[in-house]
Amino acid sequence: MPETQSATESLAAFVAGTDFGALPPTVIASTKQRVLDTIGVALAGSTAPGCDAARTTILTEGATGTSTIWASGERAGSRGAAFVNGMHAAALDYDSVYERGSVHPDIVTVPAAWSVAEQVGADGKSFLAAVALGNEVACRFGAANLENKGWFYTAAHGVFGAAAAAAKLLGLDSDGITNTLGLALSRAGGSQQALLEKSLAKRAQSGFAAEAGVFAAQLAAAGISGPKQAVEGKFGYHTLYSEGDPTVLVQDLGTHYESLATAIKKYPSCTANHVPIDLLIDLANSNDWVNRDIERVEVALSPFANQLVGGTFNPMENPQVSAQFSIHYSAASALLRRRLGIAEIQDDAVLESRIAEFIGKVDVKVDDLNSGKFAPASVSVTTTAGTTLEAQLENVPGTLANPLSDEQIAAKFRDCAAFGLQPREPAEADALAATLSAMEKRDDLDGLLKRS
Repeated sequence: MPETQSATESLAAFVAGTDFGALPPTVIASTKQRVLDTIGVALAGSTAPGCDAARTTILTEGATGTSTIWASGERAGSRGAAFVNGMHAAALDYDSVYERGSVHPDIVTVPAAWSVAEQVGADGKSFLAAVALGNEVACRFGAANLENKGWFYTAAHGVFGAAAAAAKLLGLDSDGITNTLGLALSRAGGSQQALLEKSLAKRAQSGFAAEAGVFAAQLAAAGISGPKQAVEGKFGYHTLYSEGDPTVLVQDLGTHYESLATAIKKYPSCTANHVPIDLLIDLANSNDWVNRDIERVEVALSPFANQLVGGTFNPMENPQVSAQFSIHYSAASALLRRRLGIAEIQDDAVLESRIAEFIGKVDVKVDDLNSGKFAPASVSVTTTAGTTLEAQLENVPGTLANPLSDEQIAAKFRDCAAFGLQPREPAEADALAATLSAMEKRDDLDGLLKRS
């Protein structure tokens, strides 16, 4: 590339110059799986606290448009639909995650790309390419990051991925996409304070980023310029938000796809809970324990994971969010119910008396020598008979090193589709999954989610 080309411009050139046919089959397959997964978790999340209020707020505004709110089938303007679908997809913390960069790319890029694809009548191949490229941008922003000041990177990094995806579908050239990324810089944001306080703002932040990415692309398409050094400039992203390595953004573009490391979640909770949940369910199934058999449970977490899920479990204000970010609740559900699905994060399940009684048996140990984020992690269960069983897992379920099977992904989609504003029976869910899994054959996205 020319020496004068910034990292921002190089990213833009990559997005502008890469179409569906140039993407490796592994990237297409992964993208299709994660589109399916994202829509599934959005359907399920549509009735989570705060989500229906957000949808009503957007619809009350009265903006007409061609973009679909997935869970209801209603139409809204492209930016409003991107916001609502992004919030719905984030609500249950069941969405895919790129661990290295602490980014959930799909809940930002897929809503943004879908809303614009419907707006312009794009075909399935163009939509998939836009999602894949937007995810690559978001993940590379995460990979380039060298510190964590407390930004919520799904939103702060994700807005650039959403902007790239939307710009690609609007047919912008390299200069236009550079302007789009520059405009996205002015809308980058999101704070982990929302997570620490277990507030509903946490699930809105991905919607904000999806909406902002679409708007940035639309403004660039209208001729509004943005800075060409949005990432590495004197007052660019890495200077103002957090230190980063811009070379990581552009290294091996087109030959290495960092987004392939994005994991599909096995459980509807913070990823920091997943290894202990898996281990404890396996132990409970293998030993056929009931409540009275268990004396004490110890969960060993990394400092990073403990910061997210190790705090005191207090479900009274926001039961669902508290459960999703509690290792104490996760351990109790894993051992007492031997599962943690969508039913187990509903308010009645979170507030169940036997869970409250069991919580006191769960202790958290912080392993200061564990430099990982979500794995490895270990558990120890001591029974009333005096036996202690231990287990450890090195890789989070759903990652490349510990992937979910096709059947597990299908089962998750069925579980998700059974909840939300318009619950679907298993056969209807399977039919929708089959349609979404053949997205590249679609001439457009219109009516794809319409119920028969």
